[in-house]
Amino acid sequence: MQTELSKKLGAEHAIFGFTPFPAVAAAISRAGGFGVLGAVRYTAPDDLKRDLDWIEAHVDGKPYGLDVVMPAKKVEGVTEADVEAMIPEGHRQFVRDTLAKYGVPELAEGEAAGWRITGWMEQVARNQLDVAFDYPIKLLANALGSPPPDVVERAHDRGVLVAALAGSARHAVKHKAGGIDIVVAQGYEAGGHTGEIASMVLTPEVVDAVAPLPVLAAGGIGSGQQVAAALALGAQGVWLGSLWLTCTEADMSSPAVTRKLLAASSSDTVRSRALTGKPARQLRTEWTDAWDDPNGPGTLPMPLQGLLVADALTRIQKYEVEPLLGTPVGQIVGRMNRERSVQDVFDDLTRGFERAVDHINRIAGRSDR
Repeated sequence: MQTELSKKLGAEHAIFGFTPFPAVAAAISRAGGFGVLGAVRYTAPDDLKRDLDWIEAHVDGKPYGLDVVMPAKKVEGVTEADVEAMIPEGHRQFVRDTLAKYGVPELAEGEAAGWRITGWMEQVARNQLDVAFDYPIKLLANALGSPPPDVVERAHDRGVLVAALAGSARHAVKHKAGGIDIVVAQGYEAGGHTGEIASMVLTPEVVDAVAPLPVLAAGGIGSGQQVAAALALGAQGVWLGSLWLTCTEADMSSPAVTRKLLAASSSDTVRSRALTGKPARQLRTEWTDAWDDPNGPGTLPMPLQGLLVADALTRIQKYEVEPLLGTPVGQIVGRMNRERSVQDVFDDLTRGFERAVDHINRIAGRSDR
């Protein structure tokens, strides 16, 4: 499963694995893929440094990268307190009422939410890059599109390739104009923030729109056959995120979340604005149902929604309130029905890829007669 891009980055297989877990990122690279550590939860630079140190010690010299969340446009002078003040009291009351309905306990005094808006602020991402560029990362990906031009230039000066996620060909063309090196075409089936176009349609559209830039296909890919399909559509690799959530190396904070993932079918996800204010695919729960109910107050735009629900989600996760408990995940969750090591996942992907290629070769051979 090698392509020109995977060879350029020093990976044996054209499988790029996005994950918030350092152990998973390192295992992906050791298995011959390209591990990409998600940085959004690292609001303290020292925490990111600690985990990059760990990856360096466990990646066996194999290549890896970092994924940040950085807006292309700078917003000056806006603080977290400014954003807090924009949240309507009616929405706050809806959160309190919903938590009370399910008996969700309060956090201990002084206990902070596990994630807040600071993880989406540009300066936080810049602080992360100040740390990351001291390490031999080979790729910088941005979940919010093209990074600011000075960040792209800074990465290129260090020999680091830059990738940006796109949900449409129009977005992909903008990324190309922004000087990035790789477009990740993320289809409707993917976990987290997604657009409206399915991967089978999106991937070749983006490949044609940004040629000759390499494209990675994302969304609805969890088998070797699906990897082969993505490459047949013109992609130079695949970007996988959800598939690693049930790996044994994943440090999931809640065993109950893992149980729900293992039990879920591909129809048990929903694109909801409940998490951040933008459509994000996640497990469907009574929490997402409450926010999507037309009789409710409706979600707020990003970043207000994320800040509004941060404490609530921390409480739900800490106390494992199962009816409300969820996580971002793609439709591929239907294949994630047992815990496996990253290496086992890779073995399955490579075997499936070989079967798919053999199948197509047999068809092509018959058609020549």
